[in-house]
Amino acid sequence: MPVGLLIVTHSSIGNAVVETAATMLNACPVQFDVLAVSQDYGPDEQRAMANAMADRLDQGDGLLVLTDMYGSTPSNIACSLHARGNVRIIAGLNLPMLVRVLNYPLLSLDELADRALSGGRDGIFLCPPAD
Repeated sequence: MPVGLLIVTHSSIGNAVVETAATMLNACPVQFDVLAVSQDYGPDEQRAMANAMADRLDQGDGLLVLTDMYGSTPSNIACSLHARGNVRIIAGLNLPMLVRVLNYPLLSLDELADRALSGGRDGIFLCPPAD
């Protein structure tokens, strides 16, 4: 079984990034879910939602969790999943990171986490001014 992917972000950020990446690749080759954290639910209720999603996604090979901003409510909810074991959580979700993850769906949890980190870092540039 491939690694499960859970995206935990503010509002609809996660859904927009997944939709964009899947459109670019013409597919979404991993089992995933998105928790769109909102003020409509309390943190405890959203932690329970994250755990239910994690239960469904982790089929034995682990769970990669991507979240948007370290230290925020979505990140804190994501980090609560560390107690499950066999989970890697990466903050700073961006489109290059997700595209990298989706391009390597059969890697192990640690290898996939490394690809996510490199995709996130390598996708950030200061664009040169136009001539």
